[in-house]
Amino acid sequence: MIYTLTLNPSLDYLLDTPDFTVGKTNRSVSDSLHFGGKGINVSYVLKQLGIQSVCLGFTAGFTGDELEKMLISNGLACDFVRVEKGNTRINVKIRNEEITEVNAQGPEFFSQDVEKLFKKLEPLSDGDTLVLAGSTPRGFDSIYSDIMKHLSNKGVRFVVDTSGQKFLDCLEYKPFLIKPNKDELSEIVGQSLEDDQAIVTAAGKLKEMGAVNVLVSLGGDGALLVDENNQVHRVHAHKITPVSTVGAGDSMVAGFLAGAEQGYDYALMLGNACGAATSSVEILANREIIESMM
Repeated sequence: MIYTLTLNPSLDYLLDTPDFTVGKTNRSVSDSLHFGGKGINVSYVLKQLGIQSVCLGFTAGFTGDELEKMLISNGLACDFVRVEKGNTRINVKIRNEEITEVNAQGPEFFSQDVEKLFKKLEPLSDGDTLVLAGSTPRGFDSIYSDIMKHLSNKGVRFVVDTSGQKFLDCLEYKPFLIKPNKDELSEIVGQSLEDDQAIVTAAGKLKEMGAVNVLVSLGGDGALLVDENNQVHRVHAHKITPVSTVGAGDSMVAGFLAGAEQGYDYALMLGNACGAATSSVEILANREIIESMM
């Protein structure tokens, strides 16, 4: 079973406000409410590909209730820890010629909430995959590496998609897959990456630190994978007109996981198609769009 962990999920409230002016009363011409969170995005795209997963993380308050209802209505299985204080965050996105985002902090977490999460993770075992994606709660910066350490002797396959020091701290637990983008990889190795060879070399450094497969998303240049056998796989970007890049990286992770059993060439191709499919629509791609990209 695949489990996706989204520690600070959200409801994303999108407002179309063509004449938005700072400091004035603005009125939207349309609005929509969507679920948000990197791990949740992975679960949604996996569902489109016919693969069931379980969404884990924290929810709180009436907004947490609504989030879970939305996920269940989309056919996703949920097993969240309910936090007593606060509400699941609402992120406001104001769209005119550009998108202005206001992302809330979310509910307050305590050690007992984290303990409840660890109990939910306890049954994971050999053959299971755990996707750790996105930001971490305030005061719990090491939670990803703590989880991986806790499960390290159980044969669980880890996928890590985060940034900063908490990303580096996870590498010693040999994650099956990491997915930095080109800019993140460049920042990690401390040098600009001008060509594929430089990207391969940088990915190799992360493999030396423990990563098994390094998938680098390159935006308009496609994607590159250095696999567990140090073989390099490369795909170029689909020719699309991007609508939104939100969730594209998460979609790539979902596609890669869905295709991994058929070999890394196919996994990369499917991941690339999923990322492009999501970039071509407003929210997340469905199966029909993904198949058209393939």
